Amino acid sequence: MEPVKVGLLGLGTVGGGTVNVLTRNAEEIARRAGRGIQITHAAARQYNAAAIPEIGRIDVCDDAFAVVDNPELEIIVELIGGYSPARELVLRAIENGKHVVTANKALIALHGNEIFAAAQAKGVTVAFEAAVAGGIPIIKAMREGLAANRIQWVAGIINGTGNFILSEMRDKGREFADVLAEAQALGYAEADPTFDVEGIDAAHKLTILASIAFGIPLQFDKTYTEGITRIEPQDVKYAESLGYRIKHLGIARKTENGVEMRVHPTLVPERRLLANVNGVMNAVLVKGDAVGPTLFYGAGAGAEPTASAVVADLVDVVRALTTDPENRVPHLAFHPGELSDLTILSMDKVETAFYLRLTVVDEPGVMARIAGILGDAGISIEAIQQKEPAMGGVEISLILLTRRVIEGDMMRAIAQIEKLDSVAGKVVYIRVEHLAG
Repeated sequence: MEPVKVGLLGLGTVGGGTVNVLTRNAEEIARRAGRGIQITHAAARQYNAAAIPEIGRIDVCDDAFAVVDNPELEIIVELIGGYSPARELVLRAIENGKHVVTANKALIALHGNEIFAAAQAKGVTVAFEAAVAGGIPIIKAMREGLAANRIQWVAGIINGTGNFILSEMRDKGREFADVLAEAQALGYAEADPTFDVEGIDAAHKLTILASIAFGIPLQFDKTYTEGITRIEPQDVKYAESLGYRIKHLGIARKTENGVEMRVHPTLVPERRLLANVNGVMNAVLVKGDAVGPTLFYGAGAGAEPTASAVVADLVDVVRALTTDPENRVPHLAFHPGELSDLTILSMDKVETAFYLRLTVVDEPGVMARIAGILGDAGISIEAIQQKEPAMGGVEISLILLTRRVIEGDMMRAIAQIEKLDSVAGKVVYIRVEHLAG
């Protein structure tokens, strides 16, 4: 049987890795797919030929639309990234009747509903395993391996840059800005690190995970996003003394009132496996009603880990080329007509516990006034730590852990606490999740 011909858009880090993995493991991949898979055409404005030994066997041009319009190609792999022209290229490929493999989480999170509808209409597949958590096969696991379960929640470290920064802050007591500069020097963070440190990259991925977990349309605009730029070394240290570690988590949870979709710094008990995922590694914890909690861990980025997911998608697409489109695995795990329009909860309606750090004047009655405000709001205190003032100082740090509370109630209580004469500056708060199985 003739090999399947593939067109590749983008020959950067992941594109080069895809060529190398597909070439190096060609025989094994053909045995798995039932026929060979060959990248015959590619589009790239620039690339490192020395890093892609087999590039000479590929017809490379700088016109991505010419590759998408090539009638010889059955599958298009989009590794350009970003919103445009990726969206136009993917839709053109679908219109031309070609299957698509992409690693573009931003594209899927924002335009996936449109893209999947177009693919459904044309009877083609859009595969996107590499869009979430790099080489970890989390999409396939949730969509197929956990199909028997009602998924209750998903919590993940799904951005390696942020995890590297927080790990360094905890292990070495370093400042955020200092570690960020090192992450940029090491190539973990871009020159403009906004997408990573402000949680936007993680929010793209969480949007996709939530949709697959709960059978809802992709709704990136409703995902709450908060970065790690305001995390200070003292909060990392205080969290540790309380038995917690700070992680930048994406959390999706289905409740009686609706679905939570949120990305923010989170205190996690140090005994949890997720709290012990360090450096640039990723991990996703999924809780199903039948299977319980399952943890998926591995490299969330990099040339060959991500290429592993891209090539796995190529194998899946080739296996399904002769399958009736109606009998293929649905893009978002549930058949299109079965997606639910569940309410996405705003943050003020989310229930979670809190870590609070207050700077207060060291005088009698301060704790009683703060506890009174929290008590009137129905907020229970689980733990209190009082830090000694600096030599000759009159202000101390007060650390509180609360039990679970509706966020809107907590924000109103914090506003009242900040008005007290004995409280200096703003109250620092970080949400707490126990992630119990």
